[in-house]
Amino acid sequence: MKRFRAILRGAVQGVGFRPFVRRVALAHRIAGLVRNERRGVRVDAQGDETSLDAFLRAIAADGPGGRAVVCELEERPVRPGNTFVIEPSEARGTAAMTPPPDLAPCPSCLAEVAGTGRRRRYPFTSCTRCGPRWSVATGAPWDRVRTTMAPFVPCAECAREHDSIDDHRAHAQTIACPRCGPRLWLDDSAGVRIAHGDGALRAAVDGLGAGRIVALKGVGGWQLLVDATREDAVAELRRRKQREARPFAVLFADIDSVRRAAVVGDDERTALEGTSAPIVLLHARSAEGGSLLAPSVAPTSRLVGAMLPSSPLHALLAQDAGRPLVCTSGNLADEPLCIDDGDARRRLAPLCHLRLGHDRAVARPLDDSVVRVTARGPIFLRRARGLAPRVLPRHEPGPVVLALGAHLKATVALALADEIWLSAHIGDLGSPEAIDRLAHTAREMLAWANVTPDVVACDLHPDLASTLLAERLARETGAALARVPHHAAHVAAVAAEHAIDGPLLGFAWDGMGLGEDGMLWGGESIVLEGPRARRAAHLRPFPLPGGEAAIREPRRAALGLLAAAGLPLDGAATWFSPTELVTLRSALSQGVNAPLTTSIGRLFDAVAAIAGLRGRSRFEAEAAMELEQAAMPDGPSDPYPTRLAPGDPIAIDWGPLIAALLEDRRAGASVPRIAARFHASLADAAGAVARRIGVHDVALAGGCFQNALLVTSVAGRLDELGHAVWLPRELPPGDGGLAVGQAVLAARRFTDVSRGSR
Repeated sequence: MKRFRAILRGAVQGVGFRPFVRRVALAHRIAGLVRNERRGVRVDAQGDETSLDAFLRAIAADGPGGRAVVCELEERPVRPGNTFVIEPSEARGTAAMTPPPDLAPCPSCLAEVAGTGRRRRYPFTSCTRCGPRWSVATGAPWDRVRTTMAPFVPCAECAREHDSIDDHRAHAQTIACPRCGPRLWLDDSAGVRIAHGDGALRAAVDGLGAGRIVALKGVGGWQLLVDATREDAVAELRRRKQREARPFAVLFADIDSVRRAAVVGDDERTALEGTSAPIVLLHARSAEGGSLLAPSVAPTSRLVGAMLPSSPLHALLAQDAGRPLVCTSGNLADEPLCIDDGDARRRLAPLCHLRLGHDRAVARPLDDSVVRVTARGPIFLRRARGLAPRVLPRHEPGPVVLALGAHLKATVALALADEIWLSAHIGDLGSPEAIDRLAHTAREMLAWANVTPDVVACDLHPDLASTLLAERLARETGAALARVPHHAAHVAAVAAEHAIDGPLLGFAWDGMGLGEDGMLWGGESIVLEGPRARRAAHLRPFPLPGGEAAIREPRRAALGLLAAAGLPLDGAATWFSPTELVTLRSALSQGVNAPLTTSIGRLFDAVAAIAGLRGRSRFEAEAAMELEQAAMPDGPSDPYPTRLAPGDPIAIDWGPLIAALLEDRRAGASVPRIAARFHASLADAAGAVARRIGVHDVALAGGCFQNALLVTSVAGRLDELGHAVWLPRELPPGDGGLAVGQAVLAARRFTDVSRGSR
């Protein structure tokens, strides 16, 4: 007989791992115990050597959350006894574990909700395989007492299910039923309570059918719902939410309903039906006589953001409504998501007619995750509910680093001894509330991990809210402050994900970030090796008349591009009033409020304006999205010419491209042809740069690579040239993954400096 103590990490808390371990132990005649601890799941196992070996292999490889990692294993003295028990959790320890992300309802629970038993139409039904996790967790290890379910004491029947080792709710910490669990309520816009329980749900569905806007307390916070087939209802939601044109997500009851509105391939279906239930961007399908969805759902997009129910409550609403429902965040444009009931009463009253809520608190705000499937696989555009927090293996030892991202799509990363935690999407830092959320998330992650950072990393830009917060946290904790160049961090994030420590050429193409020379970069080719990031190539700079105004107005980027190319500006007379044109020409000639940029994102804007698609954008990247969707989808296109200007770094000269594009316009070429040729020209330019620099491994990083056509075109060209192409797989390509790259580069440089000082 032998006895071992093992500590397992990975997806081992919140997934029914302890009852799984006990079942395996009984099958192998193993005595001992299993319990949650802050550092992971502890298993004490006693038996003969053969049985112990089989038991350890099984619990590591076959767990309900996937493969677990045995990070500690030591032999212990044999004890008397032949039972195997699940012990109460112990909160002591020096390293914490995060619970898994929230899990969409499993088929068994959905069947119970649709059936005739005691959980019929109960919207908070869950088990060890599904239900809320991160949205309700208040501490580690994962136990009901450390969740917002703590106030709800299980009834006798729920307690029996909890204690029955063969029940699929064995040790389910969110177990509940109508007798003992959370309850629904419905208020009108004045805050008057008008219904409870299932009556509240049915009344909310009636309101949706009548064209009313219903605020819903979802998994990660409040959402706004309307009938997605009613133009009047969707248009009214846009007016109230002050969201002029950005597409709305749409909730469908099942995959067949999605197929009636959009084209669903095998990979898209896999993403839709996964346990994270994200929003998946699909090509909209036109029904006879027009689209199934109201035009205002996605006014200028051919894509529809489809999602399946993330909870039984969403499933009941979608099924009872019998039609697709717009499901968007419960806030005004650019405000943080609302999670508190009192806050919802104040902030959402002007936005909705009814509020469908419940008495289970939300521990932290979680937007819906967003996924796009490309020919090269899925891209995570936003990791939030269902996909966060994300734990990545850390392949390089180093200091504890807290990284705070930049300004847009903010997230927080924490590099620990052997893993990197990435927070859920926080959003753009355009309001005091969003900045407070960033600070709260950073402090929460430090507390959860029970660590003090050695380094706090931030963007190079000195005026960003995230930079100012990093400076404050570094002072508070005594940590070193590391300012990491924006585009180097993009490339480092891909390197970290794929454990690449050798030379890596990264195309960091995005909107704009401050470069090391003070210019607004965004079309960079970075060679990353160890702590060093060398700018090997970039897009030829061009001015942005009006500075930040050019981000919202592609016509300004186009004017700057034409001026830099020395091409006639007469055609710009249709874009501006005479007074505007005089002012902007003066700014360009004098170099006043016309900063230079190397941004591929702004190049997309300029080309969209020149092609006649859009002179003003109503939301971030609208013009670029339209240019992608306008491109001819089938067959290769001959690229516009570009050339590489000599120098170090190399400059990608877009002058020949713009001259040829204007010639196409004069010859009457269609917008789809122009858009397709433009994408092909960028792929061709990337291939030319890669050939010239000569690094085998190439990464595609930055927000421009949310564009599926660009990803396919550039990666395909690099494949042809024999390069190994690395794409973000677990991280968003844009600023949502930036914090991981900041953490990795800051750690490398901190370690490099420390070695040098010795």
